Amino acid sequence: MLWTTWIFAYIAIGLCAGFLAGLFGIGGGALMVPLLAMAFGAHGLASEHVLHLALGTSMATIIFTSVSSARAHDRHGAVEWPVVFRIVPGILLGAMVGTVLAARVSSRSLAVFFALFLLYVAAQMVVNIRPKPARQLPGTIGMVSVGTLIGALSALVAIGGGTLTVPFLTWCNVRVQTAIGTSAAVGIPIAIGGSIGYVWNGLHATNLPPYSIGFIYLPALVFVMSASMLMAPVGARLAHRLPVNQLKRYFALLLVMLAAKMLQGLFFPL
Repeated sequence: MLWTTWIFAYIAIGLCAGFLAGLFGIGGGALMVPLLAMAFGAHGLASEHVLHLALGTSMATIIFTSVSSARAHDRHGAVEWPVVFRIVPGILLGAMVGTVLAARVSSRSLAVFFALFLLYVAAQMVVNIRPKPARQLPGTIGMVSVGTLIGALSALVAIGGGTLTVPFLTWCNVRVQTAIGTSAAVGIPIAIGGSIGYVWNGLHATNLPPYSIGFIYLPALVFVMSASMLMAPVGARLAHRLPVNQLKRYFALLLVMLAAKMLQGLFFPL
């Protein structure tokens, strides 16, 4: 297949991920990772690194989309920066731990874990799980501990952390709009720490494709990132005009289908 075909494929993945991220207010990693894994597999990249490359490339893309999203929320005063600064040390520590785990887990086990995570996200979107506010934000030790857990899980599945950070903040009596904006800002250190981890842990891996830095595949990063940043604002604008709750159900169905496809490829290859 010609290189131009792969360029168009990466652009299409970025357009879809950016649009849906803006529309539903979640990180694009849940969609990018399985689509990139399928594209890398079809491209003939080494099978033992396909998922690691998809995770690392998706994590690097989230740096740019998180910065764009956080700036937009900050203009509306919806980012609690003191909360961000308190949770960042744990986030960075957790992100590094998550990438170390990902690098040492087989692609098969990692794919099973990611498929189960997709099913969790799909269930959360359908049921619209929102924990009732029950308490205040914890102290420094508590924030670092929570940040470590969020950072580790987010880096392990290459997401911006919104599906974990927003429920935690709303549980701690942070209003939803502020929780979403603060979560977008928290996504920046998650993505930076995770990207550094995927680069570091992939430096000595063999059979990586040309133009890759560790587990980040630069050609896919450039085109996916450019397209996703272009479409995210479009999705955000349409979120105020379209029946988002109904669309979430369709997106959840798509995530279930992607999870099923990943599991089918692992256990019942054609």
